[in-house]
Amino acid sequence: MSKIMIVEDDPKLADLLRAHLEKYGYAVVLISHFDEILKSFMEEEPDLVLLDVNLPNFDGFYWCRQIRNVSTCPILFISARSGEMDQVMALENGADDYITKPFHYDVVTAKIRSSLRRAYGEYAPKIEERIVKKKGLSLYIERLEIHFNDSIVSVTKKEAVLLEMLLKRCPRVVSREMLLEKLWDDQSFVDDNTLNVNITRVRKKLHELGINNAIETIRGEGYRIVPAWGEGDA
Repeated sequence: MSKIMIVEDDPKLADLLRAHLEKYGYAVVLISHFDEILKSFMEEEPDLVLLDVNLPNFDGFYWCRQIRNVSTCPILFISARSGEMDQVMALENGADDYITKPFHYDVVTAKIRSSLRRAYGEYAPKIEERIVKKKGLSLYIERLEIHFNDSIVSVTKKEAVLLEMLLKRCPRVVSREMLLEKLWDDQSFVDDNTLNVNITRVRKKLHELGINNAIETIRGEGYRIVPAWGEGDA
């Protein structure tokens, strides 16, 4: 099920869009705090964003640039501003399409479906699957899975990024600053405990595979992987 994030400050229109998209099986997230759009995006990790131009505080062009700094997910503008320059600005700021209000909901749905196919489905560029291996432990980055022996555990995108960095730099220490920069482009949205929480989650996922004490905390520095769980692929 694809997740759609709707950034629209007209609550009636946003709710109508939500109801229509849910009818077609999409999971929908409505944004209500328009000064924390990037934070909401990073927390929700949607597959596609519907983004209005006219928003409180900062306009949609600003938020499109912020999202593009951390993600390549499709962004479709929905706006009452029909001028050519608005559409040019949307595309130059990283948008994939521009839909002018008023619109037919079926047209929006068709454009969403098309954008998702290009980004993730049958029209997506075919690239070699990325796998990071260390002594029999395999991280399948695009699948969001870690494999060990005959067991498989699912991970979130952030957990996969954390584990990828630790495995690739093993046995070196990865600093907290490096991990924060990789995970969250704008660190002002991140409190001191957020990284600790995500490290704890990765440790729990490894524990589910029977791997304990694999991530070592280096006080004042960061973290490193200690690959003492077995022999195999180096």
